[in-house]
Amino acid sequence: MNFFSDPRWGEAFAHLGDYLGNHVRVSVAALALGLLVSLPLAIAARNRPLMRGALLGLASIVQTVPGLALLALFYPLLLALASLTMAWFGFGFSAFGFLPAVLALALYSMLPVLRNTITGLQGVDLAIIEAAQGVGMTERQSLFMVELPLALPVIMAGIRTSAVWVIGTATLSTPIGQTSLGNYIFAGLQTQNWVFVLFGCLAAAVLALAVDQLLALIETGIRNRSRVRTALGGAGIAALVVATLVPSMARGPSSYVVGAKTFAEQYVLSALIAQRLRAAGLSATTREGLGSNVIFDALVSNDIDVYIDYSGTLWANQFGHTEIKPREELLRELKATLAQRNVTLLGELGFENAYALVLPRKRAEALGIRSIADLASHAATMSIAGDYEFFSRPEWAGLRKAYGLSFRAQRQMQPDFMYAAVASGEVDVIAGYTSDGLIAKYDLAVLDDIKHAIPPYDAIVLLAPKRADDQALQAALQPLLGKIDIAAMREANLRAAGGDGASSPDAVARWLWERIGKR
Repeated sequence: MNFFSDPRWGEAFAHLGDYLGNHVRVSVAALALGLLVSLPLAIAARNRPLMRGALLGLASIVQTVPGLALLALFYPLLLALASLTMAWFGFGFSAFGFLPAVLALALYSMLPVLRNTITGLQGVDLAIIEAAQGVGMTERQSLFMVELPLALPVIMAGIRTSAVWVIGTATLSTPIGQTSLGNYIFAGLQTQNWVFVLFGCLAAAVLALAVDQLLALIETGIRNRSRVRTALGGAGIAALVVATLVPSMARGPSSYVVGAKTFAEQYVLSALIAQRLRAAGLSATTREGLGSNVIFDALVSNDIDVYIDYSGTLWANQFGHTEIKPREELLRELKATLAQRNVTLLGELGFENAYALVLPRKRAEALGIRSIADLASHAATMSIAGDYEFFSRPEWAGLRKAYGLSFRAQRQMQPDFMYAAVASGEVDVIAGYTSDGLIAKYDLAVLDDIKHAIPPYDAIVLLAPKRADDQALQAALQPLLGKIDIAAMREANLRAAGGDGASSPDAVARWLWERIGKR
């Protein structure tokens, strides 16, 4: 198939209005907030060396923090603040998506504006300032009528840099629930959909370049005192904002928000839920790429309405239990624990996606390794790879304690890259998932957990507190319960990870429904 005739291009274009509109909205809001804070601070600090040094130093430190980390930090901080305001004043706010993204991006935008504003104001000729004072201008009049107009070209250069930084960094806001052009990139990486990755990168680059050139037109107009260029640049910015924001606002908020974590299976399942809701006449959208704790907190806070989680993840990672219980007992206690948070466990999908230690079948046979106990004596000479969460989870601590595991090295990787890495010998062992079709694709062996150190991981449907009595939602999801077995999920995962070369999560979800709908 020709790369540019790939049907996934059509799907990418279908999402463009939503993703681009939300990307522009969060970028404009962050840049506006950054300017609102930075400009007054820069003006106040221009003649105060101590304050100037402190501001530039703090803004420079912010730039050393990785963008994804800065965005992720704001979510728990705002979540705690929302809980406090609810407890003290009787009202709360959403700590999910837009607000943490705006605050983090606003911080990122400050350094170029602070630096260029201070530099521009300090660059104004003292003789001009003295002349302004000589004709009777006050300090305020001199600032607004002489200094700022002369410094404006330099300030605009800082705003240009800030705008490009914000637009680029906004692609990282997807994991905290803010829809953006980063949705293409995160989804594409997880499902090996390189059309989405390329489309997302190109769209973000084109947007950044367009905004930069329009701001450059304004900057040139100010520098050359050309009202035509300034007006053209301003009109272009206004047209871009209107063209992307108005259609997004016209669609209005979706009735239901379906959450998904950061791996291919979750993209497929969230697409399947959204499709079932739409088939029932309900409006739905998805928020993918969320971390385990972020997505659960978002559900408890009613920021998302429904998502698929796994019993073992909630038992060990979310609620911190270390004891392993039989499946039915664990599900019963988990349901009661969730009810205390007003979360409804609607039911099980019918398959288990458990963590499992995996290595190439031929090597396992050559070394006589069939279980994790067999692996223990070889671990000291081997390396292991896991996803971004695995080595900080209680399951890993439980495995090491139960089997005395001690590996030579451990690495973190994108989940879908781990399988190719272990198959090629780049790492010796991976912490894979039992429902992943890539295990069969790469002819890998799943080691037996004979000591039951890993809890059951039944896929379960969770509903937000506000959806506990939503009969329409529950009726739409009921046909999925108990219908997806491990074989169907493995094949779906293989298709989503590029097993047939061109399957998007939406297409795989339709295939999965056709398969289970025949039962």
